[in-house]
Amino acid sequence: MSRTGAVRRWAVIPAAGRGERMGTGEPKQYRTLCGRSLLEHALQPFLVHSGIQGVVVALAAGDRAWPALACARDERIRTVEGGAERMYSVANGLQVLERDAAAEDWVLVHDAARPCLRSADLDRLIAELDHDDVGGLLALPIGDTIKRSDDSTARVAETLERGGLWAAQTPQMFRFGLLRRALAHCAQSNRAVTDEASAIEALGLQPRLVAGSARNLKVTREEDLALAEAILRASAA
Repeated sequence: MSRTGAVRRWAVIPAAGRGERMGTGEPKQYRTLCGRSLLEHALQPFLVHSGIQGVVVALAAGDRAWPALACARDERIRTVEGGAERMYSVANGLQVLERDAAAEDWVLVHDAARPCLRSADLDRLIAELDHDDVGGLLALPIGDTIKRSDDSTARVAETLERGGLWAAQTPQMFRFGLLRRALAHCAQSNRAVTDEASAIEALGLQPRLVAGSARNLKVTREEDLALAEAILRASAA
């Protein structure tokens, strides 16, 4: 593919996690909801979006579940072995795009365990960030009272002021060149980051927050599966 022409958009889905908090022994991205795996649901908004050039999925070494999925035969999807941490899986995904993506192309990173992303939220993220100097992410203002615990006693250590606090979601959307540089900087400085925005922040930049939806939940515990399935069924009705 040529690097010339209009700025393009790519998606990277880190799906190398083991989902240990689910406690089932099965990677949570392959748990089934409404007849499809979480990973298939997470991929769907990008595969049907006309503005997404291609998708890279980062898989665990020896992943035997992926080849059985129908989407594994989609020519728009490439796979790569993921790393021990999310940041390394995303970096590996970017490396796959190196030959095709220009530095100014956009990369949208989305959790494999977020099966309920609405097309309207994806469209809004793209529209609000397409000309942004930094990029940004879907997020929700926090409405609950937030407590910090004392880990040794499981008691409240303090109550945090919730004003200005947002819960980060995905997709998170940044320029290919900038995101690659940010992740490399964090790796070289041994700075662990749990999302792409944190890597961008490590360069002294401020990602933009784009209002998302509570429906775009991340499945982390067993009870989240029922809620995600209810959201998917309501969306299909």
